[in-house]
Amino acid sequence: MQIEYHKWYSENLNRDMELKVYGHYGIPIIIFPCSHGRFYDYENFGMIHAIESHINSGKVKLFTVDSVDNESWYNFSILPGDRSARHEAYDKYICNEVVPFIREHCRSKDLRIKTSGASMGAYHAVNFFLKHPDLFSGAIALSGLYRLDRIEFQLQHFDLPFVYFNSPLTYINGITDTWVLDWYKQSHSLIYVGQGAWEEESLEDTRALQQFFHEKGIPANFDYWGNDVNHDWPWWFKMMNHALNIL
Repeated sequence: MQIEYHKWYSENLNRDMELKVYGHYGIPIIIFPCSHGRFYDYENFGMIHAIESHINSGKVKLFTVDSVDNESWYNFSILPGDRSARHEAYDKYICNEVVPFIREHCRSKDLRIKTSGASMGAYHAVNFFLKHPDLFSGAIALSGLYRLDRIEFQLQHFDLPFVYFNSPLTYINGITDTWVLDWYKQSHSLIYVGQGAWEEESLEDTRALQQFFHEKGIPANFDYWGNDVNHDWPWWFKMMNHALNIL
């Protein structure tokens, strides 16, 4: 398997950022890590090995990025608006630095990229797709939370105005721009969740997201796995393989 490591100083985040590339060819997918995660987690937790046949065959090419979650949504020492501002800097890093890097790497200046991740990574995958459908062609999201007024983030309903534009289940109903909706129609997403331990909130959010996707006409497959399917890597291995088989 072809593997590359890259690091550069981000002007948007004012610090060094790292990523890895897995594969020589295929559909480009940007991989967001789980909460508090790093760019190497996808490999260290075994996902690269679990889906290596799809990478080695040239079906997909993965770009695993770092997060700044500890500086944004999990930085409970700062105000909600400041958390959102830090995430917006991360948004600029992804869209203005990582996306051009991927397009150059794949030698396609207008390429749209898939987003993916599990747990917190699924949140990022869906949020980036919904906010930038001209850059991203859909999300592969596993076991995600899609609203920020969850205990996980120590935010309450009254905090939502400060984080509105980064809480998918909060802002999606208000999307009426035909330019955005037209891009959505040229996409396809795969949204998976289990119904076992530690999946209760993800299950609730996924059902709500499905309703909004249906109302907005956003093409997607929503797949609800069994009561034995919990919020953990062994199941995400199976979910991701299933997703890549039908991608």
